[in-house]
Amino acid sequence: MCKDLAQARKEASGDVTVVNQQGFHARPVMRFVDTASLFRSSVQVVNTSRDGDSVDGKSAMHLMLLEATHGCKLRITTRGDDAQEACDALVALVASGFEEPS
Repeated sequence: MCKDLAQARKEASGDVTVVNQQGFHARPVMRFVDTASLFRSSVQVVNTSRDGDSVDGKSAMHLMLLEATHGCKLRITTRGDDAQEACDALVALVASGFEEPS
C-alpha cells in the first residue's frame, strides 16, 4: 500500500519491486499507462535501483526509459485529488506482475 505523504497536498508514494520475468516491456508499460490514465492525478515513476530520473507514468515512451527489468525497485508518486487510489492501483498492478504468467 502507498503511504499518504501529505493529505493537504493530496500526494501519495509507494515502493514496489518488478516481479514479472520480462520487466517493463511493451505490454506491461501499456497496462501501466492505461491504469494511470484512469485517474486525474499526475503519476511520476523512478527506478530507484538505477538512480534514474523521475518519468511521467502516463507516457509509454517515458516508462520505457526506466529500463525496469525483473527485480528493479520502483517508486511511484501520485499527486492530485485521487492520489491515494491511483498509487494503490499502480503499486498493486506492478506487484501482481501485470498478471503475466511467470
